[in-house]
Amino acid sequence: MQSVLSGIRIVEQGTFITGPCAGMMLADLGADVIKIESPTGDPYRSYQGGQFSPHFQAYNRNKRSLVLDLHQTSDRDSFDALIGKADVYIQNFRPGTAERLGAGVQRLHELNPRLVYCSISGFGSSGPYKDRPSYDSVAQALSGFLSVVVDRDRPRFLGPALADAITGIYAAFGVLGALLERSRTGRGRHVEISMLEAMAHFAIEPFAAFFALNEVPTSSDRPRLAQAYILRTKGEELIAIHLSSIEKFWQGLVTALDSERLSNDERFRTRQGRIDHYEALGAELDALFSRHPLQHWAEALERNDVPFAPINRIDQVVEDPQVRHLGLIVPVASANGGKHAVRPAVQFDGVKWQEVRSAPLLNEHGAAIRKALAASEGWPDAAEVSALA
Repeated sequence: MQSVLSGIRIVEQGTFITGPCAGMMLADLGADVIKIESPTGDPYRSYQGGQFSPHFQAYNRNKRSLVLDLHQTSDRDSFDALIGKADVYIQNFRPGTAERLGAGVQRLHELNPRLVYCSISGFGSSGPYKDRPSYDSVAQALSGFLSVVVDRDRPRFLGPALADAITGIYAAFGVLGALLERSRTGRGRHVEISMLEAMAHFAIEPFAAFFALNEVPTSSDRPRLAQAYILRTKGEELIAIHLSSIEKFWQGLVTALDSERLSNDERFRTRQGRIDHYEALGAELDALFSRHPLQHWAEALERNDVPFAPINRIDQVVEDPQVRHLGLIVPVASANGGKHAVRPAVQFDGVKWQEVRSAPLLNEHGAAIRKALAASEGWPDAAEVSALA
């Protein structure tokens, strides 16, 4: 595991995705993350029954688990001891909840002025929506993101929990900035991020187009301008192509298709013509691509330097030659659930992660952490916890 954040100590009190994702991003870089859970655990543990769902595993690797009931004096004392030595605290409670638990920013900064306190919410800590419950689909909708990715004639949500994960990534980004500043000032910050703000920023290009052109973007704008198509091949497999603004890509596509009719069609002779007749060109390409199976087109498009990719299922991604070359799928050490995972995407000096640590069982490290806290005034680091376990 990479260790660029080695020595950074994080207390994460997150549930579901946004907070845990932020903690995982930092843990993946070598930070020591202790996940504080209630006696019943992060609800995402039992998302599909049991106490260790795949959903929980996805966002909680490389962490330690400690159960604390902050309504109990002894557990509050343990929490305070950790906060006093921590560099970062992360929570994604509804506004006001942390204060009721004694984990509000003012109290924790009194305990530790160097603490970078990160609070994640649905809509922000103030305003008319602050008390509303927010989930991934709500944030995607309110932020405008869905309007520029969904077909209005057949609207459907995208599969992955994009708003949740993206908010967690933005939170980790903010934490890293605050840690860098602290190295100069010696003081912590209160980092705030909401799902609404994260998703609006993630959709920054459609907002820029709206402000520049005073036109409301739609879901068809980006693929039309980028000349991107999803096409069905013989055998019903799908392939994506992206022609962009480079003319050689169009010429390469025409050569790969070996279609005199397409190359002579006046509507498609210029890039602007292809944009103006996007749907018509799509219909022509669908008809042509349906003549041969996906492998035929993959070879022809690669031979002519056209940007393309098959629309892989997850099982196909795992076996993809480039994915295997990059070592993107790695073993999970001490696996409590799945034995493999997608490694972190970032590399440092060409070094890649060779494995990741499994998400912890509920309170898996609780007894050892408590022993370490009782035996020392310092942070219960992983080596100390192992020795006391």
